[in-house]
Amino acid sequence: GSRSTDLLSGLGPAPLSSGDRLPTGPTTGLDDIQVDIAPSPALPETPTLRILPGPRDDWFTPESLSTLTSQPYEVTSASNRVGVRLDGPVLTRAREGELSSEGMVTGALQVPPNGLPILFLTDHPTTGGYPVVAVIASQDIPVAAQLRPGQRILFRS
Repeated sequence: GSRSTDLLSGLGPAPLSSGDRLPTGPTTGLDDIQVDIAPSPALPETPTLRILPGPRDDWFTPESLSTLTSQPYEVTSASNRVGVRLDGPVLTRAREGELSSEGMVTGALQVPPNGLPILFLTDHPTTGGYPVVAVIASQDIPVAAQLRPGQRILFRS
């Protein structure tokens, strides 16, 4: 009965589109909804995400980490629950070749050959083959999950 879609495997119904209607259960005889949590604070116009060096930061030039933390990146429209694709300054590799697949974590900043980082979110794959230059601090994952296309972000170590 789930209405959710697994984007990586393609399992489940088609993702929701504009104009889709979802059936709901009865609306009579239900208790009032009680909310006892504080509302989330508004996202800053240009959020700053804290990073820790990644397990493969040595695959990048020292200037790349400086570039990552000194210039803004923009969230692209190719982003989803799997990952936030970023546009901005290219991160230059210090070594050639590719990695064997290795485990990935939520918040990993994986960098494909084009040098533009992808920030993995909750639905990320369990493994990946591109080097991870940095990992977002776990406290900043909820902020990363709210990023929207066209928004600019900053990283700091």
